[in-house]
Amino acid sequence: MAELEKFSGSGDYVVSEELMRAVNIAIALEKPLLIKGEPGTGKTALAEAISKSLNKKLVIWSIKSTTKAQDGLYVYDVVQRLYDSQFGGEGVDDIKKYVKLGKLGEAFSSDEQVILLIDEIDKADLEFPNDLLWELDKMEFYIPETKETVKAKQRPIVIITSNAEKELPDAFLRRCIFHYIQFPDQELMEEIVKVHFDNLDEVLLQQVMDTFYWIRSLDINKKPSTSEVIDWIQALQIGGIDPEIIRKEIPFAGVLIKKNEDLDTLDKVKKRFKF
Repeated sequence: MAELEKFSGSGDYVVSEELMRAVNIAIALEKPLLIKGEPGTGKTALAEAISKSLNKKLVIWSIKSTTKAQDGLYVYDVVQRLYDSQFGGEGVDDIKKYVKLGKLGEAFSSDEQVILLIDEIDKADLEFPNDLLWELDKMEFYIPETKETVKAKQRPIVIITSNAEKELPDAFLRRCIFHYIQFPDQELMEEIVKVHFDNLDEVLLQQVMDTFYWIRSLDINKKPSTSEVIDWIQALQIGGIDPEIIRKEIPFAGVLIKKNEDLDTLDKVKKRFKF
Protein backbone atom coordinates (compact mmCIF):
# COMPACT_ATOMS: atom_id res chain seq x y z
CA MET A 1 0.00 0.00 0.00
CA ALA A 2 1.39 3.40 -1.04
CA GLU A 3 2.30 5.75 1.77
CA LEU A 4 -0.23 8.54 2.22
CA GLU A 5 0.91 12.08 1.57
CA LYS A 6 0.98 14.16 4.73
CA PHE A 7 0.45 17.85 5.28
CA SER A 8 3.26 19.42 7.28
CA GLY A 9 2.47 23.09 6.89
CA SER A 10 4.01 25.61 4.53
CA GLY A 11 6.52 28.42 4.81
CA ASP A 12 3.84 31.13 4.77
CA TYR A 13 1.20 29.46 6.97
CA VAL A 14 1.73 28.80 10.67
CA VAL A 15 -0.22 25.69 11.65
CA SER A 16 -0.78 24.13 15.07
CA GLU A 17 0.00 20.47 15.70
CA GLU A 18 -3.67 19.77 16.40
CA LEU A 19 -4.80 21.28 13.07
CA MET A 20 -2.05 19.45 11.19
CA ARG A 21 -3.25 16.14 12.68
CA ALA A 22 -6.86 16.93 11.74
CA VAL A 23 -5.86 17.57 8.12
CA ASN A 24 -3.89 14.35 7.87
CA ILE A 25 -6.62 12.25 9.52
CA ALA A 26 -9.18 13.64 7.05
CA ILE A 27 -6.86 12.77 4.16
CA ALA A 28 -6.25 9.24 5.50
CA LEU A 29 -9.96 8.55 6.13
CA GLU A 30 -10.97 10.17 2.81
CA LYS A 31 -13.52 12.38 4.54
CA PRO A 32 -14.22 16.10 4.13
CA LEU A 33 -12.52 18.31 6.71
CA LEU A 34 -14.95 20.87 8.12
CA ILE A 35 -13.12 23.91 9.49
CA LYS A 36 -15.00 26.37 11.69
CA GLY A 37 -13.81 29.57 13.28
CA GLU A 38 -14.41 33.28 13.39
CA PRO A 39 -13.52 35.31 10.27
CA GLY A 40 -9.81 35.98 9.89
CA THR A 41 -8.50 32.82 11.57
CA GLY A 42 -6.96 31.44 8.37
CA LYS A 43 -9.59 28.91 7.29
CA THR A 44 -9.39 29.69 3.59
CA ALA A 45 -5.62 30.13 3.74
CA LEU A 46 -5.39 26.59 5.14
CA ALA A 47 -6.62 25.10 1.85
CA GLU A 48 -4.06 27.20 -0.02
CA ALA A 49 -1.33 25.95 2.33
CA ILE A 50 -2.38 22.31 1.84
CA SER A 51 -2.35 22.83 -1.92
CA LYS A 52 1.17 24.27 -1.78
CA SER A 53 2.48 21.69 0.69
CA LEU A 54 1.17 18.68 -1.28
CA ASN A 55 1.78 20.29 -4.67
CA LYS A 56 -1.81 19.77 -5.78
CA LYS A 57 -4.14 22.07 -7.72
CA LEU A 58 -6.62 24.04 -5.63
CA VAL A 59 -10.22 24.24 -6.87
CA ILE A 60 -12.24 26.88 -4.98
CA TRP A 61 -16.03 26.85 -4.80
CA SER A 62 -17.00 30.11 -3.08
CA ILE A 63 -20.48 29.82 -1.60
CA LYS A 64 -22.97 32.72 -1.62
CA SER A 65 -26.46 33.08 -0.19
CA THR A 66 -27.91 32.26 -3.62
CA THR A 67 -25.70 29.23 -4.32
CA LYS A 68 -27.43 25.91 -4.95
CA ALA A 69 -25.83 22.48 -4.80
CA GLN A 70 -26.59 22.02 -8.50
CA ASP A 71 -24.27 24.96 -9.30
CA GLY A 72 -21.27 22.95 -8.15
CA LEU A 73 -22.16 19.93 -10.27
CA TYR A 74 -22.99 21.31 -13.72
CA VAL A 75 -24.99 23.96 -15.55
CA TYR A 76 -27.11 23.19 -18.61
CA ASP A 77 -27.34 26.32 -20.77
CA VAL A 78 -30.80 25.74 -22.21
CA VAL A 79 -31.18 29.43 -23.16
CA GLN A 80 -28.08 29.33 -25.39
CA ARG A 81 -29.27 26.10 -27.00
CA LEU A 82 -32.67 27.64 -27.72
CA TYR A 83 -30.98 30.72 -29.17
CA ASP A 84 -28.76 28.58 -31.42
CA SER A 85 -31.72 26.52 -32.62
CA GLN A 86 -33.63 29.66 -33.59
CA PHE A 87 -30.74 31.31 -35.40
CA GLY A 88 -29.25 28.29 -37.13
CA GLY A 89 -26.35 27.60 -34.81
CA GLU A 90 -24.37 24.43 -35.49
CA GLY A 91 -24.29 21.44 -33.17
CA VAL A 92 -27.63 22.13 -31.51
CA ASP A 93 -28.29 18.41 -31.19
CA ASP A 94 -25.06 17.93 -29.24
CA ILE A 95 -26.35 18.56 -25.71
CA LYS A 96 -22.87 18.07 -24.23
CA LYS A 97 -21.91 21.33 -25.91
CA TYR A 98 -24.29 23.16 -23.57
CA VAL A 99 -23.29 21.40 -20.35
CA LYS A 100 -20.58 23.07 -18.28
CA LEU A 101 -19.17 21.42 -15.19
CA GLY A 102 -19.22 23.33 -11.90
CA LYS A 103 -16.41 23.33 -9.34
CA LEU A 104 -17.34 19.92 -7.91
CA GLY A 105 -17.56 18.51 -11.43
CA GLU A 106 -14.19 20.08 -12.25
CA ALA A 107 -12.60 18.41 -9.21
CA PHE A 108 -14.16 15.04 -10.10
CA SER A 109 -13.03 15.16 -13.73
CA SER A 110 -9.41 16.03 -12.95
CA ASP A 111 -6.91 13.34 -13.92
CA GLU A 112 -4.86 14.21 -10.84
CA GLN A 113 -6.01 14.55 -7.24
CA VAL A 114 -6.93 18.13 -6.36
CA ILE A 115 -7.77 20.08 -3.22
CA LEU A 116 -11.44 21.10 -3.32
CA LEU A 117 -12.28 24.07 -1.09
CA ILE A 118 -16.00 24.61 -0.42
CA ASP A 119 -15.64 28.05 1.13
CA GLU A 120 -18.13 29.49 3.67
CA ILE A 121 -20.76 26.77 3.32
CA ASP A 122 -22.89 28.39 6.03
CA LYS A 123 -23.73 31.28 3.69
CA ALA A 124 -26.06 29.02 1.67
CA ASP A 125 -29.55 27.95 2.74
CA LEU A 126 -30.07 25.21 5.32
CA GLU A 127 -30.69 22.44 2.77
CA PHE A 128 -27.52 23.10 0.79
CA PRO A 129 -25.20 20.77 2.79
CA ASN A 130 -27.73 17.89 2.70
CA ASP A 131 -28.08 18.32 -1.07
CA LEU A 132 -24.40 17.40 -1.41
CA LEU A 133 -24.46 14.24 0.75
CA TRP A 134 -24.67 11.76 -2.13
CA GLU A 135 -22.03 13.47 -4.22
CA LEU A 136 -19.54 13.76 -1.36
CA ASP A 137 -20.20 10.18 -0.22
CA LYS A 138 -20.16 8.44 -3.60
CA MET A 139 -17.93 10.89 -5.44
CA GLU A 140 -20.23 10.91 -8.45
CA PHE A 141 -23.31 12.60 -9.89
CA TYR A 142 -25.70 12.04 -12.78
CA ILE A 143 -26.42 14.45 -15.65
CA PRO A 144 -29.93 13.55 -16.93
CA GLU A 145 -29.63 15.79 -20.01
CA THR A 146 -26.74 13.72 -21.38
CA LYS A 147 -27.57 10.50 -19.49
CA GLU A 148 -24.02 10.42 -18.16
CA THR A 149 -22.58 9.79 -14.72
CA VAL A 150 -19.57 11.88 -13.73
CA LYS A 151 -17.35 9.87 -11.39
CA ALA A 152 -14.28 11.19 -9.61
CA LYS A 153 -11.16 10.00 -11.41
CA GLN A 154 -9.18 10.78 -8.28
CA ARG A 155 -10.96 11.41 -4.97
CA PRO A 156 -10.33 15.08 -4.13
CA ILE A 157 -9.18 16.23 -0.70
CA VAL A 158 -12.23 18.22 0.43
CA ILE A 159 -11.87 21.20 2.77
CA ILE A 160 -15.08 22.92 3.90
CA THR A 161 -15.05 26.21 5.80
CA SER A 162 -17.74 27.80 7.95
CA ASN A 163 -17.89 31.04 9.92
CA ALA A 164 -20.45 29.39 12.21
CA GLU A 165 -23.16 31.83 11.10
CA LYS A 166 -25.67 28.98 11.21
CA GLU A 167 -25.70 25.37 12.37
CA LEU A 168 -25.12 22.67 9.77
CA PRO A 169 -27.36 19.56 9.52
CA ASP A 170 -26.42 16.56 11.68
CA ALA A 171 -26.45 14.20 8.69
CA PHE A 172 -23.85 16.37 7.00
CA LEU A 173 -21.71 16.73 10.14
CA ARG A 174 -21.56 12.94 10.59
CA ARG A 175 -19.72 12.66 7.29
CA CYS A 176 -17.03 15.19 8.16
CA ILE A 177 -13.92 15.43 10.28
CA PHE A 178 -14.41 18.58 12.38
CA HIS A 179 -11.88 21.09 13.64
CA TYR A 180 -12.45 24.48 15.25
CA ILE A 181 -9.67 27.01 14.73
CA GLN A 182 -9.30 29.06 17.89
CA PHE A 183 -8.26 32.65 17.47
CA PRO A 184 -4.45 32.70 17.87
CA ASP A 185 -3.05 33.68 21.25
CA GLN A 186 -0.45 36.44 21.31
CA GLU A 187 2.53 34.09 21.05
CA LEU A 188 1.15 32.32 17.97
CA MET A 189 0.05 35.62 16.44
CA GLU A 190 3.60 36.91 16.71
CA GLU A 191 4.77 33.86 14.73
CA ILE A 192 2.11 34.49 12.09
CA VAL A 193 3.05 38.16 11.79
CA LYS A 194 6.76 37.36 11.44
CA VAL A 195 5.96 35.12 8.46
CA HIS A 196 4.63 38.21 6.67
CA PHE A 197 7.35 40.69 7.67
CA ASP A 198 11.13 40.40 7.45
CA ASN A 199 13.15 41.98 10.26
CA LEU A 200 10.15 43.55 11.96
CA ASP A 201 11.15 45.98 14.71
CA GLU A 202 10.58 44.25 18.07
CA VAL A 203 9.34 47.38 19.81
CA LEU A 204 6.81 47.94 17.03
CA LEU A 205 5.72 44.30 17.19
CA GLN A 206 5.15 44.38 20.97
CA GLN A 207 3.27 47.67 20.84
CA VAL A 208 1.07 46.36 18.04
CA MET A 209 0.40 43.05 19.80
CA ASP A 210 -0.43 44.67 23.15
CA THR A 211 -2.75 47.21 21.52
CA PHE A 212 -4.38 44.69 19.19
CA TYR A 213 -5.28 42.23 21.96
CA TRP A 214 -6.43 45.07 24.21
CA ILE A 215 -8.82 46.22 21.46
CA ARG A 216 -10.09 42.66 21.02
CA SER A 217 -10.83 42.55 24.76
CA LEU A 218 -13.22 45.51 24.46
CA ASP A 219 -16.97 45.09 24.17
CA ILE A 220 -17.16 45.72 20.41
CA ASN A 221 -19.30 44.12 17.70
CA LYS A 222 -16.62 43.21 15.18
CA LYS A 223 -13.29 42.30 16.69
CA PRO A 224 -10.26 42.83 14.42
CA SER A 225 -8.82 39.69 12.83
CA THR A 226 -5.42 38.39 11.73
CA SER A 227 -5.61 39.93 8.27
CA GLU A 228 -6.45 43.31 9.80
CA VAL A 229 -3.51 43.35 12.19
CA ILE A 230 -1.20 42.55 9.26
CA ASP A 231 -2.72 45.43 7.29
CA TRP A 232 -2.33 47.68 10.35
CA ILE A 233 1.37 46.91 10.67
CA GLN A 234 1.82 47.78 6.99
CA ALA A 235 -0.03 51.06 7.52
CA LEU A 236 2.12 51.91 10.56
CA GLN A 237 5.30 51.20 8.61
CA ILE A 238 4.20 53.21 5.58
CA GLY A 239 3.14 56.09 7.83
CA GLY A 240 6.46 56.05 9.68
CA ILE A 241 4.68 55.93 13.03
CA ASP A 242 6.79 56.01 16.19
CA PRO A 243 6.12 52.68 18.00
CA GLU A 244 6.02 54.48 21.36
CA ILE A 245 2.76 56.32 20.49
CA ILE A 246 0.87 53.32 19.10
CA ARG A 247 -0.94 52.36 22.31
CA LYS A 248 -1.68 55.97 23.25
CA GLU A 249 -2.95 57.26 19.90
CA ILE A 250 -3.86 54.08 18.00
CA PRO A 251 -3.04 55.56 14.57
CA PHE A 252 -5.06 54.37 11.56
CA ALA A 253 -7.66 52.77 13.83
CA GLY A 254 -9.95 52.40 10.82
CA VAL A 255 -7.68 49.67 9.48
CA LEU A 256 -8.55 47.56 12.53
CA ILE A 257 -12.08 48.66 13.35
CA LYS A 258 -14.74 48.77 10.63
CA LYS A 259 -17.92 49.83 12.45
CA ASN A 260 -18.80 53.36 13.61
CA GLU A 261 -20.19 52.15 16.93
CA ASP A 262 -16.96 50.23 17.63
CA LEU A 263 -14.86 53.32 16.89
CA ASP A 264 -17.10 55.27 19.30
CA THR A 265 -16.54 52.61 21.97
CA LEU A 266 -12.78 52.83 21.44
CA ASP A 267 -12.83 56.64 21.76
CA LYS A 268 -14.88 56.48 24.97
CA VAL A 269 -12.50 53.96 26.53
CA LYS A 270 -9.46 56.02 25.54
CA LYS A 271 -10.99 59.13 27.15
CA ARG A 272 -11.96 57.20 30.27
CA PHE A 273 -8.41 55.98 30.78
CA LYS A 274 -6.92 59.26 29.45
CA PHE A 275 -4.82 57.65 26.78
